[in-house]
Amino acid sequence: MADASVCNVEEQSAVPPAKPRSGSVQSIERVFALLESMADQGGMASLSQLSASSCLPLPTIHRLVRTLVDLGYLRQEPSRQYVLAPKLIRLGEASAAMLNVWARPHLARLVDELGESANLAMLDGDQIVYVAQVPSRHSMRMFTEVGRRVLPHCTAVGKALMSTMPPERVAEILSRTGMPKFTENTITDQQTFMGALDQIAEQGYSIDEGEQEVGVRCVAMALPGTSSRLAISVSGPATRMTEEVIDRALPLLTSAGASLADELT
Repeated sequence: MADASVCNVEEQSAVPPAKPRSGSVQSIERVFALLESMADQGGMASLSQLSASSCLPLPTIHRLVRTLVDLGYLRQEPSRQYVLAPKLIRLGEASAAMLNVWARPHLARLVDELGESANLAMLDGDQIVYVAQVPSRHSMRMFTEVGRRVLPHCTAVGKALMSTMPPERVAEILSRTGMPKFTENTITDQQTFMGALDQIAEQGYSIDEGEQEVGVRCVAMALPGTSSRLAISVSGPATRMTEEVIDRALPLLTSAGASLADELT
């Protein structure tokens, strides 16, 4: 899995270590970095947590957070922690609708080639949300409603995405979700799960062996080089998702994921 980045004392007292992009507005970059950091922490964080994750000093964090509160994009809880506010939902829904439009041609080609349902999902806080799907034409098929939310530890898309994340971040998510058991195949031991993620990171894809739903098999890959954590997958009944189908799916998923990632970056 990816190594966690660490900021030192000098960075905390100045600006983020990353060099600003040409023509960028630093304050806007910082605001969106804070919102993404909060999403990574389950939608809630304290000022000190945001300072540590962003490598920005507390006074800067406080000014940015107060502005977001005034605009209605953050809310302060009685615990004095800050949470993502409902006003962000409208932006997210509009973005998800466009993501569905962009993804459908790529998913449709996977369905044409493999005959099974193709999906695009993203990590949203501690959950996986499906943002696009093209269903199989078989009468018996896997159908996932766009907008459905599931836990990441029991899905191929979730495991593919978590294999690209720092172990500390994965552990935080697993501690919050609790790794509940959905089937006999669900991995519920954190150490075993971490070992599985190492193998997924090495091979570049993950498989759900009926871990979320009995009789369902799914293969997934994380999209490369995108700012959002997105994964593309093909799923179907285990009786049809044979090793031969998985082998055929891997290069097709690689190509579709790369093409979609290029459109999104």
